[in-house]
Amino acid sequence: MWLAFSPPPDFTDMSEAEMGRKLFLDKRFSKNYSISCADCHLPVNAFSDTTALSKGFEGKNTVRNAPPLTNLSGRPYFFWDGRSPSLEDQVLQSIQHPVEMGLTLKELNKRLRADHFYVKWFKKHFGKLPDVYLAARAIAAFERTLETGNAPIDRFMDGDSAAISISAMRGREIFIEKGKCFKCHFTPDFTGDEFKNIGIFNAKILNDSGRFSVTKKTEDMGKFRVPGLRNVSLTAPYMHNGIFKTLAQVIDYYNDPAAVVPDAINRDTMLNGRLNLTPQEKADLLAFLQTLTSVSASLK
Repeated sequence: MWLAFSPPPDFTDMSEAEMGRKLFLDKRFSKNYSISCADCHLPVNAFSDTTALSKGFEGKNTVRNAPPLTNLSGRPYFFWDGRSPSLEDQVLQSIQHPVEMGLTLKELNKRLRADHFYVKWFKKHFGKLPDVYLAARAIAAFERTLETGNAPIDRFMDGDSAAISISAMRGREIFIEKGKCFKCHFTPDFTGDEFKNIGIFNAKILNDSGRFSVTKKTEDMGKFRVPGLRNVSLTAPYMHNGIFKTLAQVIDYYNDPAAVVPDAINRDTMLNGRLNLTPQEKADLLAFLQTLTSVSASLK
């Protein structure tokens, strides 16, 4: 239902979030009118991308995978490196990024004010002509509606013992204990809103320094924002660079990080050594991760 936009008969009565949805789908936000926000944040994939590195307005690869946009209303910072303090700022940064959408805010102002539909709505709701900051506010309002819940794990935690399989129940215990996943992926959205170096940085082929590019602190070299895991079965590929195509590959990596990236720099000490998960334990952990996806997350 999110893939198209049909304004109500009296479109000036649209809410701010409804206007944000229309703006989210509008290709005039890119320099050459080729892409919208929804081209990198696909509604059917919990508003994430399906390619390892998202493509910008000229078809060039960006440097990172576009993270999902669901369940962000309580997050304190955005982007993999945490450089943005708000959803509004995140919108403005993406619009101006030279590879992503490549548009100046001045030019976007002109485009918005040339549209009768937008002019009429913004005048009614804000008493002024459209501008990029109000547009970013509306898009952020839409993004804050993308909260998902009632996943199988939620029903299980509420007392429905039949909501998840026996395998997933075992996987939950592995997630909490042997797998150490819960040490980083806690809270209701399965993130601690922290920055961690999980070992996918070696200053060679894997040369994205992550949080360090923002803080310039040596201890932040190779750290990235810990993503929430809700709807994770819909958001492949995984990690900031989309290095893993499947959740099974992610589990294999955490089982023995050094086998995949033996020369990682500054990897968190918690990830030193092997987890020694058995094939059955890996299957159980995967079954648990699949219970974190809500029916509404696909938004078909």
